[in-house]
Amino acid sequence: MKHRILIFEAEGGSDKWFDGHRKDTIPIANALKIRGYDVDIFKFRDEWADDIYEYAKDRYDAYITRVNPGTIPTGEKVFFETLRRLSDAGIEGFSHPDVMQNLGAKDALVKLVGTGLVPEDTYAYYTVEEFKKTFPKSISYGERVLKQNRGSTGEGIWRVQVIDERPYKPGDTLPLDTKLKLTEAVDNHVEYKTLGEFMDFAEQYIVGDNGMLVDMRFMPRIKEGEIRILMVGETPIFVVHKKPADTEDAFSATLFSGAKYTYDDPEDWKELVDWFLGKLPEVMERLGGYDAPLIWTADFMLDWDENGNDKYVLGEINNSCVGFTSHLDRGIQDKVALRVIEVLENKFKKNL
Repeated sequence: MKHRILIFEAEGGSDKWFDGHRKDTIPIANALKIRGYDVDIFKFRDEWADDIYEYAKDRYDAYITRVNPGTIPTGEKVFFETLRRLSDAGIEGFSHPDVMQNLGAKDALVKLVGTGLVPEDTYAYYTVEEFKKTFPKSISYGERVLKQNRGSTGEGIWRVQVIDERPYKPGDTLPLDTKLKLTEAVDNHVEYKTLGEFMDFAEQYIVGDNGMLVDMRFMPRIKEGEIRILMVGETPIFVVHKKPADTEDAFSATLFSGAKYTYDDPEDWKELVDWFLGKLPEVMERLGGYDAPLIWTADFMLDWDENGNDKYVLGEINNSCVGFTSHLDRGIQDKVALRVIEVLENKFKKNL
């Protein structure tokens, strides 16, 4: 083994500190260095892709990507292609781009229908035609949330409410002039459009690379907060209880939208954590059969079961570039380093 790790970052972006790095990048690098690994940090540019590949392919045991989605001005296509080339050359990826895409894509929720983690009436639209044919009926069953596959911090995630006074019943296909109230999660701002206007507007989320919309039932208990489990591999590290701002239309649980965060130990949410860990093998199998990502999160909302008891609903998985700067004092960077070393040592033993 070469005992060398390459960490990727992107230039610029609001996630950088005054030293030009994410606040959690250097702690990860230092945690690896004190355990005997050499660590280099590269800032990725498309025009450097071939040079990076040629330089890195025979020098490193693994790469760790700390590139926030959307930070690369030209998009992630060339970056992901480079990561795949490095993985094909035998370098361990944390995480491989296929893992990031399969777990991080919003339609992961649709793939998990039938596991008990998400409602059965959760759909994905991959074409404009499919969206415009199905959504006018879907919205007749009650409030929905539409989630675009791209974007972050709640951008392109819309709560959709029918405010039209004309009578209709579940299962009806609503007319295009049906009046809607729309709230975007990025900042909880409200807009009013007709159904037809909104579907025309939402086409932008479907067209283009990796475009899609996920259509999910609105969970009114989001007001009680979203519960995020932060994982390193298969180990829960902490739980964040994210409560939306206390305003009429707020449903977003992002800091940017005014949500309040409380950080708890996994034991404080033992029922949820144990339930999710029990589902984890099936989750990973349905989402491609990969090992769990290096640093990732699963976000849950409260709902009621048929007997009126609490149950949890999975709302999203994040794994492209999950940050943990608020918990560096708990040594999470050490847990990340140990996970990387564990995977590499197991790989080395298999190759003996």
